[in-house]
Amino acid sequence: MFYLPPLRRLLFPALILFAVIVFYRSSVHVPGTIISLNHSIPPQGGIHVPIRSLSPHAFPLFNASSNHISPSKEYFYANFVTSKSKNGSNTKGSTWMHPTLNSYLDILFRCPTRPNRITNHIRLSNAIRNVSMIPPNSSKDEMRMFWNPTILSLPYWSQNQYLLVSRIVTDGLHQQNVLCEANTCYTGSSEGRPVGEKACSEGDVSYLGAVGGMRCETEPVILSVPPTPAESCEGKLGAYVDIPGFHDPRIFWSGKGEPLMMVPLRLLWPLDDRPAHLVPTPLYLMSYPVLTELTRNPPSDRSPLEKNWMLFFLGSDSYIQYEISPRSGRTMAKVLGGGLTTTNLTEPSELPCLFEDSKEDQSETSGSWHQATNSLRLILCEQKERDCLPNAENTVFFAVVHRKLPNFLKLPMRYERYFILWSALPPFSMLGVSQHPILMSNETATGFSPDENWDDDDEALKNGRGNWASFTYTVSIAYAWGRKMDSPTSKNTGYLDDEVVLGIGIDDKSQGFAVATAKDLLQCLRACPGRAP
Repeated sequence: MFYLPPLRRLLFPALILFAVIVFYRSSVHVPGTIISLNHSIPPQGGIHVPIRSLSPHAFPLFNASSNHISPSKEYFYANFVTSKSKNGSNTKGSTWMHPTLNSYLDILFRCPTRPNRITNHIRLSNAIRNVSMIPPNSSKDEMRMFWNPTILSLPYWSQNQYLLVSRIVTDGLHQQNVLCEANTCYTGSSEGRPVGEKACSEGDVSYLGAVGGMRCETEPVILSVPPTPAESCEGKLGAYVDIPGFHDPRIFWSGKGEPLMMVPLRLLWPLDDRPAHLVPTPLYLMSYPVLTELTRNPPSDRSPLEKNWMLFFLGSDSYIQYEISPRSGRTMAKVLGGGLTTTNLTEPSELPCLFEDSKEDQSETSGSWHQATNSLRLILCEQKERDCLPNAENTVFFAVVHRKLPNFLKLPMRYERYFILWSALPPFSMLGVSQHPILMSNETATGFSPDENWDDDDEALKNGRGNWASFTYTVSIAYAWGRKMDSPTSKNTGYLDDEVVLGIGIDDKSQGFAVATAKDLLQCLRACPGRAP
């Protein structure tokens, strides 16, 4: 037999609970934009399709940024500590510091390598090596042409070292991208062999050449992203109608340890084949569990063609840098979730950091600038140093930008590789840019004769070495495989002595890669001018 107590016995606890709720709501300040009953939450834009449901058929996408209201600026940045006050309490908020006053940057403003006196390039001792998409024991001859490699290093517990995504052109100019797991190999002595690289087999040498390189370990598979309709492809953009498929994806690790692809596509490749004790605790929700449209807000700011966007990460927050220019500076925004973004967050008084051609050099063939790669987070000290700990002033982001120089026919003649550096603290002020374009040891610059290109290399001049490739361009940067206990959450962060692997396209018909320390890549920077008075 069941017994129900009189309801009056529950009245007193209910009154206490009601009083607690009233006290909490009256004492805790909640922003009006969050609790307002009169402000309806706009519907989330974009079409989100589970990856398992992806198909080669087109599906509609509409502007996700045209139907949402940006929050007030205080919500743009995560809370972070910038300094400690005299009483020991933390001060929070955005900060800005002139780069010449930051002593951590001094090492990057030095120029240990002299530039070529004719071409103005700085040449590193690191060489570009070949990439082969033909895996061991392949049963078929590979006739496809692979180019524009994007390279992502895998965690230390992975069976192979890298994920490699390459672009191909099929019949009818349709663009496809293929993915494989890849390893590097080296043909030199074991004493001089780079960390983590195996000895090349005879088969490796037959495909990669005498110095080895990077080769697929698994059979390349096609990365399928559904085609999406363009709003308008007219005039100069009309040619894109005849070149279907997505072009030049960027793959990279987020600040939360997620493998992302900037088309974008989440769950790029299954990474769960590891011992159970190595599976990380799921501290975060997955940022992009489905194909998600990223936006630019407001829509009136968009160009007819938007490409080469670059993400960077502050903790669990994501930011997009849309563009950077020597005239208009740069444009960036915070990703609010679901692909929605804020309006431009660039400090209004920030002066452009990239330089323009002099008035004497400006002509129809003068250069233009564009972003080229993903970004990496860098701690400005060497990990072997005992006091090398990240703080607000020694943490930065860096990426590659290209200065694109055309010939008299306005066709690409040369892509010059420069590195840019910006603060990891809001408002993410620009700190520096390479004074001179960077070349690898076997790389040459189109538009100069062999003697001019090798003016900085006596041995090459003596041997009569010719030019190598018509033009090269950098597609991706990543911290190289081989760091001990390198988990997904740390893949996007490195130190000055960490090696960086660069994915390099060659003549729009082949691909290569190079490995160099962050310190070598970021040498001889010019400090950005800072803010207008």
